[in-house]
Amino acid sequence: MMLGVPLLVACVPGMLVILLAWWFRKLHLSLFVRLLPGILTVITSIILFYIGFVNIRGFEGAGYGILAFFLLPFAIASSIIASKNTGVQS
Repeated sequence: MMLGVPLLVACVPGMLVILLAWWFRKLHLSLFVRLLPGILTVITSIILFYIGFVNIRGFEGAGYGILAFFLLPFAIASSIIASKNTGVQS
């Protein structure tokens, strides 16, 4: 339960970030704009970990830390999707 709930909570914004990065890539926006969802997710993850570790503490703070940990793979996947070269367009 302690690992499952933060994982499931991280899935909703994580999938939103991945879909946003894919959509920005499909629109052929600049690389900075395509990488922005992943960068903001990493910043959010760092802030959540800090709040959970310093301000909240205890089991609820650990939940925030685990949530921050589970957001990081979504940010990495989003950055990979955004930086992928589209190849030759027909």
